[in-house]
Amino acid sequence: MYNFSEFYIGGEWVEPAQPRSLAVTDPASEQQIGTISLGTAADVDRAVAAARAAFPAFSVSSRDERIDLLDRITDAYKKRYADVAAAISAEMGAPIALATNAQAAMGIAHFKVARNILRKFAFEEELGGTRIVREPVGVCGLITPWNWPINQIACKVAPALAAGCTMVLKPSEIAPLDAAILAEILDEAGVPPGVFNLVNGDGPTVGAAIAAHPDIDMVSFTGSTRAGREVSVAAAATLKRVALELGGKSANIILDDADIERAVKHGARACFENTGQSCNAPTRMLVPQALLGAVEQIAGEVARKVVVGDPRKEGTHMGPVVSGQQWEKIQTLIEAGIAEGAKLVAGGPGKPDGIDAGFFVKPTVFSRVRNDMRIAREEIFGPVLSIIPYADEDEAVTIANDTPYGLSGYVSSSDIERARRIAARLRTGMVHLNGTGVDIEAPFGGYKQSGNGREWGVQGFEEYLETKAVMGWSE
Repeated sequence: MYNFSEFYIGGEWVEPAQPRSLAVTDPASEQQIGTISLGTAADVDRAVAAARAAFPAFSVSSRDERIDLLDRITDAYKKRYADVAAAISAEMGAPIALATNAQAAMGIAHFKVARNILRKFAFEEELGGTRIVREPVGVCGLITPWNWPINQIACKVAPALAAGCTMVLKPSEIAPLDAAILAEILDEAGVPPGVFNLVNGDGPTVGAAIAAHPDIDMVSFTGSTRAGREVSVAAAATLKRVALELGGKSANIILDDADIERAVKHGARACFENTGQSCNAPTRMLVPQALLGAVEQIAGEVARKVVVGDPRKEGTHMGPVVSGQQWEKIQTLIEAGIAEGAKLVAGGPGKPDGIDAGFFVKPTVFSRVRNDMRIAREEIFGPVLSIIPYADEDEAVTIANDTPYGLSGYVSSSDIERARRIAARLRTGMVHLNGTGVDIEAPFGGYKQSGNGREWGVQGFEEYLETKAVMGWSE
């Protein structure tokens, strides 16, 4: 049983201002596996004060000092790697192979990338007689989600540390265990007191207090578009910088000259990975009308072969969704797809056969979906694939862009130049050609209601810097 009832503030584990506990539940068994405390605005005040006090010294630490710190963090992370993976699998249901090979791996990778960027980043440059200086933005409020928990924490904490910022982290209260383990890692690595602070809590209390706090200079939030709006509104009073990585409804355009079997299989598997709980999942598969029947058969076969079950059991491809609330939302949208006339190819409502406990969902494939249906418009955040037919390239691009979101896009074609031309027409922050995966050194973020700002790589590092122009530097 995990017990993280204290907060990490000012380099120490401290009791919350008001005792209020919350059970952490294993979504595979619906049993309690741990306890955390829910913080208040008073806890946020204490954490922000610690971060503010630590900022003057840490912000002027040398490049070499921060590189050494990131190296120590990486070494300490390696020693706790298995603990991080086990916690993620337990708290949000990722199969242990995914938690180990992808979820925990992304966490340590962000610290390595931040270290390499810091090593060669040009913080100062000459422009005529003016000196352009890049300085740490200040005290940062970091609010992170449950679906890729350590990934989203590390892609904020690592560049913030590398840039010389101090911070207050509020992880998701649904999946908070890996964040507490990371706090232990940072403590072991010798992060100076007050540079990193952890306060657990819910969005309306701790999240809102962070977003509105007058002594926080920047907020980086990852989560739903609805919650992102609320963060922006709360932050507006102090005009602090806000970086948002929000929802998506990404289109996967499979062109008529693609290797159809390979592209459809890859796209369906990608949709079901992490039980569909990825903001950049290719949930809308756009295919030529003439190939619809073949695509239905291939995608349906993929769905039926997915092994759903205990995430700690080797061979499991798909675990549960994170909570009962999420399960109910997905069921509502599956029912809506049926009611609106989409063709149910595989899966459907209810739990998989033979599973009674846990928040498990059937891998579901709909076909003959219209882009105005709810399953094509709303971010389901579950293992539900919508196949949408198109007549020609222009219609495919129109359908792909006909969404309030703009996080990611996918294009498959045997002609790379043709794929590149389609990519240029997509209004998304990222495009994957022919099944290429994410690039951790490339910017991650979206257009439209998928957010603003970027995470990962150099662009993610620069989010934590201010620009100062010193004129008259050279005569």
